[in-house]
Amino acid sequence: MALEKLTWWRISLRMKGSVAPAIFSQVLFCGVFGFFISILYHFKVPVGWSIVGFVPNIILGLLLVFRTNTAYERFWEGRKLWGTLVNTVRNFARQIWIAIDAKEPQDAHEKIATLRLLVAFAVATKLHLRQEALNSEIEALISPEQYLKLKSMNNPPLEVAFWIGDYLQKQNERGCINNYQLAAMHKLLDNMVDVLGGCERILKTPIPLAYAIHLKQLLLIYCLLLPFEIVGKVQWWTGPVVALVSFIVFGVEEIGIEIENPFGHDFNDLPLDTICATMLRNIEDLISLSPNTHVNLAEEKQTLIN
Repeated sequence: MALEKLTWWRISLRMKGSVAPAIFSQVLFCGVFGFFISILYHFKVPVGWSIVGFVPNIILGLLLVFRTNTAYERFWEGRKLWGTLVNTVRNFARQIWIAIDAKEPQDAHEKIATLRLLVAFAVATKLHLRQEALNSEIEALISPEQYLKLKSMNNPPLEVAFWIGDYLQKQNERGCINNYQLAAMHKLLDNMVDVLGGCERILKTPIPLAYAIHLKQLLLIYCLLLPFEIVGKVQWWTGPVVALVSFIVFGVEEIGIEIENPFGHDFNDLPLDTICATMLRNIEDLISLSPNTHVNLAEEKQTLIN
């Protein structure tokens, strides 16, 4: 229990991952403005107006119901899509490793290379969503020729999916898998491409600009009118009270901004690097098992591990 309490305090007071640094300037401005209104009130300037009693319901309704909930739905949908991708890659890799018969050493090599392509698809999807160039992470998973080819593609994950599908078709033509197995594996490949499309939908459909602008305007108006509402009651505490209220409302808005695109590098984004690394470990573990093959895969397996 003591450890849990200590952890609670550490979390509540930490700045890393918090939105406090991002909204510091807004909170400081509102606090200073509130202090300025309290000075005017002290010198008998008539600034004690009751004019914002109807505004909080509008602000909180727009902010909490739409902004935060919608942003979290986007975040959670992104997490579910990547969870689907992890499970699909695991099932796909298992079927490839077990069902496709490697009759020659070259077949075993292609089989292992295709398993690595499954991870390459996830890594390429991550980089594509972050709008980043291909890097050494994906270069280690594919051949030099494939890497050069991917660098010229507008949508690298789709090219990787094409290579996987092409491999499956060749194995079917060689009689290494039957038509039913081919259809089942193509279904898994389709699921991976569907995940890509779902993530692109989240990325390319941001919160409408008009709503974002209007919400910020309402928040600013509310925080600037609040000192006039409370100065007659709290007087010199107007500045701190307005700063606290602005910290709450601007903080909730900033949380929505951070999580509406969950694919970046921010502390509150999805841990895509960790997810991709987990996929690679799963593939390496799978290769350590004995598949349905006619050749010794020791050398090929050692190549992948190294």
